[in-house]
Amino acid sequence: MKRTLAFGGLVATAGLLAAGLAAPAQAAGDVASAPLAANGVAGQNVAAFWYAENMAALKGATPYNTETKVVAKHISKGGPAPDSKPGIVPAIGDEKKAAGKSKNVNLPKTTGKVFFIGADKQAHWCTATSVQSQYKNLVATAGSCVYDTESNAQTLDRWVFIPGYYQGKTPWGIYVGKQAFTHYDFDVYEDGDRNYAFVTVYNGIKFPANGWSDVFRLIQDRKWEELDQYAGFREVDKATYEAYDKDGKGTVPHYISRSGKYKVWKFEDAGALGGNVGGQGLAYNQKVGKPVFVFGYPSGSHPDGNHAFSGHTLKWTYGKTFAVQAPAIKGEELVGTKSSFTGEGALGSAWLVNYNNGRRLGYLNGVTIGVSDTTGNNRYDTSFSPYFDGELAGVYNAAKNLWSGSIA
Repeated sequence: MKRTLAFGGLVATAGLLAAGLAAPAQAAGDVASAPLAANGVAGQNVAAFWYAENMAALKGATPYNTETKVVAKHISKGGPAPDSKPGIVPAIGDEKKAAGKSKNVNLPKTTGKVFFIGADKQAHWCTATSVQSQYKNLVATAGSCVYDTESNAQTLDRWVFIPGYYQGKTPWGIYVGKQAFTHYDFDVYEDGDRNYAFVTVYNGIKFPANGWSDVFRLIQDRKWEELDQYAGFREVDKATYEAYDKDGKGTVPHYISRSGKYKVWKFEDAGALGGNVGGQGLAYNQKVGKPVFVFGYPSGSHPDGNHAFSGHTLKWTYGKTFAVQAPAIKGEELVGTKSSFTGEGALGSAWLVNYNNGRRLGYLNGVTIGVSDTTGNNRYDTSFSPYFDGELAGVYNAAKNLWSGSIA
């Protein structure tokens, strides 16, 4: 669903190697926003849910596969086109550097998995990546990995981003989503051309090295003296304590001491996302046909039953983009690239142009929203993404300067 916008007073770059920040005008009402965890207490309970029972929910999560298998066709005429001049946002730490070339492919630290509870009330995950923002707190992924298109609820529940996640390991902490942003046309019409989202996240939090099993046991056994000597708790007021007490299973450890003081677990702040793993730049209104690296966690099988990817480790493909249409998801102006990625788990994969292997940074220019077998041989051969234009940049601009802060 393409719209033509008039841009007045636009400052834009002429190409990817230029240094600067384009800020296209955005038609009123194009951006949809929704809260995920509105405050620190809610954020701690979300993180604690995933850590409970020795991270059982994280370890048992399955790849999200909503609308991943779509019939798409490569088109030679028409297709997506810029709605203004090309623009870029430099990556974190790359603001004053020109992109270089390198032969080796080093995987970016910025990419990881987002976990959430789906419409089926089960734990699932997608791929996502950290991107540049004022407070180094922004994540980009597919809109369908944030907004619930299955049950038509506004957003998916208990949303967290974990860069570098692998079988229960969270090397840079867990980052709870605070607020989600997407295009109005995706939020309301599920328009495939607008299937992207940006999410602000709180500072990461770390958990005790030995888990919470001993802490919960002491609470259940009412071992007040031992609990009072535990350094991991902090005193809070009654209202804060009652907010923790509402959550039930998987909530943050909390108790009332023998002296009547309200105590809850004190998390360790892991710092801002972009400060820990960096953040990719952003490119929009680029010419179709540029080479792109796609980084993601594909899982699941090809139509012929071949199980090519486990979803455990980050994978990549490389190729030029081309115009694609996928009418089943209202995708009239998409871009595709040749890729053997299976769809499950690959939703939200980062498409990076001008990727520099030395800094492991480039410019985000797409997110995977589906895969297709375009040759009819029962093997997925194409991944596709919305075309990043000025309307995408408008959604990014609505999110990029918002502060999240700490929930520790």
